[in-house]
Order: sequence, then C-alpha cells, then structure tokens
Amino acid sequence: MRLALIIEYEGTRYQGFQLQLNAPSIQGELEEAIEKLTAEKIRLRGAGRTDAGVHALGQVVAFDTHSHYTIDTFVKALNYYLPEDIAVKQAHLVRDDFDPRRDAVSRAYRYSILNSPTPSPLLARFALHVGRTLDTEAMQKAATYLEGEHDFSMFSRPLQGIRSTRRRIYKAQVWRKKDRVIIDVEGNSFLPQQVRRMTGALVQAGLGKMSLGQFQELLAYGENARSPAALPAKGLCLIGVHYKDFPPKVGKENDDDQ
Repeated sequence: MRLALIIEYEGTRYQGFQLQLNAPSIQGELEEAIEKLTAEKIRLRGAGRTDAGVHALGQVVAFDTHSHYTIDTFVKALNYYLPEDIAVKQAHLVRDDFDPRRDAVSRAYRYSILNSPTPSPLLARFALHVGRTLDTEAMQKAATYLEGEHDFSMFSRPLQGIRSTRRRIYKAQVWRKKDRVIIDVEGNSFLPQQVRRMTGALVQAGLGKMSLGQFQELLAYGENARSPAALPAKGLCLIGVHYKDFPPKVGKENDDDQ
C-alpha cells in the first residue's frame, strides 16, 4: 500500500529536504525513522525539494509499505522516532500511483520579514530582519507583475537539466501585520531559489532600490537580466501543496459528495 504523509519541519539544521550522503536531510531522517518503525528500507518521494534552512508546514511525501499499523498508530509511533524538529501531522492511504511531486497542482510558499528597528532573537531562525521601513504598497505593486506565466530564469541560480524555465504564478501577495511583512507566493512549480530571489527583488522595491519599471525589466529580459540575490533561507516556509484528490475527503464532506 502507498501512504502519504503531511510533514512539518524546522529546516535550520538540515541541508535541505533531499537525501544527502554526508549531511543531515529531512528525507534521510524520515526514511531512517520509517525503517526503525516498520523494519522496511523504503525510499520516499517528496512534493518539494526545499533548500538548506527552509522550513515547511505542509510538505507532502509518499512511500510504499507493508506495515499493518493503523493510521493513527503509525503517526504516533513515527513521531516517536523522529527528532523534535520534524513531525508527521497527518497520514493517508492513497492510490498506488500517487506521486506527491508530479500530481501537485500548486505549491504555496511564505517568506517572513521582521521589519523593525531592532532584531528579535526569538524570531531569528524564522524571519529575515530588515531595519529600514519597507514600502509594502510598492512591494505589492511589483508582486502583481509576477503573476501569470513567465520565463523566470532570471530568478534562479544557474540551471542544468531543466527543460523549461517558464513557470506560472497564481498568487503573489505582500501584506503587513504590525512589524511583520509577509510575502505569499503560490505557483504550479518553482525553479531552484526562485522564491527567495523573487522576494529579494520585492524587498529591493520596498527599500526604494528598484523601481517598478526595473522590476518589469527583470521579467522582460529573461535569462539576459541580472539575477537578484536570494534572500536567506531562514525566512522561507513551504506552507502547503495542493492536489485535486488529496487529502481525501472524509466523514460528512464525503457523504455530501456522493
């Protein structure tokens, strides 16, 4: 049977989601914990290969298992074997061909900024500190240019083996809550470092270092444009991954659909 898990993790001490030979990774910790629980050596697949230091509230992974644990028992037992900075929030039985990466309709990311004169030690691992006041109105105007389908090669690190650099952004929003500036981005998929470079350009717009015209030129010139610097990974979080048929509806919702 195939199980899909919704995972939350703090990425600070990991070299990203993807399995690494000589460095800690989210995938490595999950596979090791599953092996301890089930005595099976599995290889799981994730919806998004988050970079080193990036966090997640709703990463989705899937793997095949012959385990006979109930879903509730499996979740509790697996969390027992996982370190405290990784947790399984939900588990679901899925169809045998479910692929968390290829079946995803969209992925939603959030970049968090502490926009205050002084930093916060308690938020240091989860938000970028920017001391100068950001013009969130200018940032939102710039963000609207990101929506739609574009060549985002200028918002990625040098690429190899990627057939197309065109991606579709469904939503790009900037909003402020007191001293927090939040950038929400949802798209069908993302290039390596794309979200951190897009948010880096938005911060430049918010600081008055990049005009709206210059922001538009980044998209117009594609790979010939100068790539913006990527913001630190610590402020980025994979909020969730969306599918047509996952997670499955249960209870009353399911009854209403029949």
